[in-house]
Amino acid sequence: MTGRTKWVGIVGYPIRHSLSPLMHNAAFEAMGLDYGYIPLEVAPRRIRSAVKAIRVLGFSGFNVTIPHKRRIMAWVDRLTSEARLIGAVNTVEIHRGRWIGHNTDGRGFLRAFMEETGEPIPGKRVLILGAGGAARAVAFQWVLEGGAAVMIANRSSARAAELVRDLRRSPVRCSASVLPWTKASLEAGIRQADIIINATSVGMKPDDPPLLPDDVLRPHHVVCDLIYKPPMTVLLKQAQAAGAKAINGLGMLVHQGALSFEIWTGQRPPIGVMQEALRQGLLGRNVEPARD
Repeated sequence: MTGRTKWVGIVGYPIRHSLSPLMHNAAFEAMGLDYGYIPLEVAPRRIRSAVKAIRVLGFSGFNVTIPHKRRIMAWVDRLTSEARLIGAVNTVEIHRGRWIGHNTDGRGFLRAFMEETGEPIPGKRVLILGAGGAARAVAFQWVLEGGAAVMIANRSSARAAELVRDLRRSPVRCSASVLPWTKASLEAGIRQADIIINATSVGMKPDDPPLLPDDVLRPHHVVCDLIYKPPMTVLLKQAQAAGAKAINGLGMLVHQGALSFEIWTGQRPPIGVMQEALRQGLLGRNVEPARD
């Protein structure tokens, strides 16, 4: 670290669980870039003060995670078309004092999904559990790639309805619907879906209840959990027991981070180095359950 070191980081609450600093700093070191990536724990009531501090300290950019992905939009100077469409920001680029809000979550998920499954998206029907920032990114990316239908199930039906309304109002034609959070509705939605994606925080803790009823998944399903710690949630165990493909959120974390890295540095990062740093972090550190 020197007076010339460029600083980036991640803003969220809580943030101690995040493995993003490990993978980004490993990539900076491997490429010989004079950058440093630090975690910034910011409670919701302190976000305004944090924004002022980041401006004063001269950061080059930062990631944004739960619960600030939508609130940070009030402080950026410009949104990319992708972030505007999704309605959430997970990456801020700071260029000549101007803040540009990006969203790399959707593309990061898509890259990981294609890499790990090889499944085509056009014509496929997806059930997304959750309606927060990550769910929004995945839902919009899904329809942009030609997915046939999107079903949104969320414990707060109002948030699910808001996301479905935004999907229907977007320039991309799609079939979007709200699925009530009841056992019967979830079972019906799973029967219709090809892909099931958990974009909630349920599954991070060992005592979290199952999201889905037992014995509803089938071998043809692809089940994705955006949680990466623990690597095998109850949902993914259910998927494996049913003979379905089961994917955790580690690949999405790597690829959305790689896209952020490119935005800040203008260079493509070493994906293998980032993946290995995360693997070592998960094996060697007693980190809390996580989903960035």
